[in-house]
Amino acid sequence: MPGGSLGTFRPAFRRWRAGRPFWGGLLLTLGGAEVLLTLKASLDVILHVGMQGLAGYLFPAVMLLCGVLILFNPSQRLFYSVIGVLVSLATWMTSNLGGFFVGMLLGIVGSCLTFGWLPDQEPRVSRRQRRKAAKAAAVARPLEREAGQTV
Repeated sequence: MPGGSLGTFRPAFRRWRAGRPFWGGLLLTLGGAEVLLTLKASLDVILHVGMQGLAGYLFPAVMLLCGVLILFNPSQRLFYSVIGVLVSLATWMTSNLGGFFVGMLLGIVGSCLTFGWLPDQEPRVSRRQRRKAAKAAAVARPLEREAGQTV
């Protein structure tokens, strides 16, 4: 891969990622994949078989689908995140204790991150930048007072 294409890919990916709840969707997708993979574990590892059938595979598949839909259709993120957290909680009963709690927790955290994501929010100013601005304002105040008194 030439160095130029990587230089154009990274900024484009960052712009794409900034316009959606990327980490929430990714965690929800990983949680669904983890629960699906633990369903395929050997019988020595399985703690709770759950409902033998559709529900054991349906809930992790819906988690996976909600995570992918959050990534590619962020306008409906609230609906997908509510469905994702409910389905993640349902995997506790149907799919090996929610993928041995790891997949369930990934799904819950990802859904909560997605639900709390705001698309038009300004980037947070770091503590260092706020301190610099406060110091600059404190230095400017006495100078303004002196200038006002001499006029």
